[in-house]
Amino acid sequence: MNLAETELSIGGVKFKGIYIVILVSLATTIGSFVWTASSLYSRLESVESRAIPQVAPIEEKIGLIEQQLKDNDIASLSAKLATLGTNLITISSQQERLLEITTSVSKLEKDIETMRAIVAKAELVVEDVNKIKSNWDTAKTEYDDIWRALDALAMPL
Repeated sequence: MNLAETELSIGGVKFKGIYIVILVSLATTIGSFVWTASSLYSRLESVESRAIPQVAPIEEKIGLIEQQLKDNDIASLSAKLATLGTNLITISSQQERLLEITTSVSKLEKDIETMRAIVAKAELVVEDVNKIKSNWDTAKTEYDDIWRALDALAMPL
């Protein structure tokens, strides 16, 4: 038995095999269309059943944030940041100069300590020279006294 020879009799009407195939394929297409439409409709109903959140509190929060931005003057913040950056650069350069001055002062302190040591040595040398001069003067006086005594002995009065 082949499809071309097959016949189906429904209510006194005879259908040939090819018509049966076309009818079945048309019925399945319509059935799948109905199934898809039903599925889409149930999805739409589930979306509609969800509650939409209230937007008013969110709008109030946005308004408060905008007011705070205006109150804090955010628009001029970039100018203030630029000024702050310039001030930081100036402070940095001044700090570098202060470090150089500190280094120079440290060197000068070392030089002053060296000079103090030299002055202390010079004072000791001067003190020693004064002692030698004092001894020299004493020796010279004694030497002169000895010569006078010898002269007195050599020439009696």
